[in-house]
Amino acid sequence: MGDAERVMRRWLLIAAISCVAVIAAPSAAAAAVKRIASINMCTDQLLLGLADPEQIVGLGPYARDPHLSWLAKQAERYPRLSGEAEDLLVLAPDVILAGRYGKRATREILRAKKLAVEEFDTPRSIDDVKAQIARVGGLVGHPERADAMIADLDRAIARTTAVAAKHPARVLALSRRGWVTGGDSLLSSRLKTAGLSNAATDLGYAYGGFASLETIVAARPDLLLLAEDQPAAEDQGKALLLHPSIQHAYPPSRRIVIPEPLTICGGAMFAVALDRLVEAIERIDHAQSAPVDGAAR
Repeated sequence: MGDAERVMRRWLLIAAISCVAVIAAPSAAAAAVKRIASINMCTDQLLLGLADPEQIVGLGPYARDPHLSWLAKQAERYPRLSGEAEDLLVLAPDVILAGRYGKRATREILRAKKLAVEEFDTPRSIDDVKAQIARVGGLVGHPERADAMIADLDRAIARTTAVAAKHPARVLALSRRGWVTGGDSLLSSRLKTAGLSNAATDLGYAYGGFASLETIVAARPDLLLLAEDQPAAEDQGKALLLHPSIQHAYPPSRRIVIPEPLTICGGAMFAVALDRLVEAIERIDHAQSAPVDGAAR
């Protein structure tokens, strides 16, 4: 065999091995989950933002609730799951996204039936949010979409940091029946990014809890964070927000209003929530720096 022939065979062998490697190496799209379901409201929204429509076989029971889910309208096109094991056993998706603090028995039944379940913890920091975005992006085979969502979040963080409150303020996030969001929470990460602090920490609430009217008034936070500017007294739960003590001490100039669907989960809505927080800070700073009638005379 001549040198030329040996060289030719060597290159043919290398080419053949390269072709096999290309065929065998799974791409992100090929390795992606083909059919995926979610029974957690936060993973519902991550799926909606990152997966192809045909990959989503169903979303959780609260995905369509506009009072809770920022992407409720988009969720209407997909089947509504009960959150129980029965409908998932019928659908038999390749993987199911679930919250770690959801119904444990459901997850155990699904695993016993050899269905893959991916558990997600409640995010408590911006880093947690980014990690979950990247994780779902990998599961659906679209890491580039996850990268883009994280980049949007980073830009919102930069905007928020640039206009962070000039005078650090204590903010109490107050919901129906006096529920306050605790210091070890995603909300605290948002507030910290804006140069604010969560007043619930001073009250001893790590994860959240119900505070009496007296406790709220005595805490004297600088600002309140509410889901509605002027909540209607639809039930006893909202009546506390309309109590004269709250209304008098916290007029609109001392309120940050961010709709609840923006504050519950991470994902694309996290950047929107930060932008709303920036708008509220700028409005409050402007109101507090405006001269009082007669002060400039």
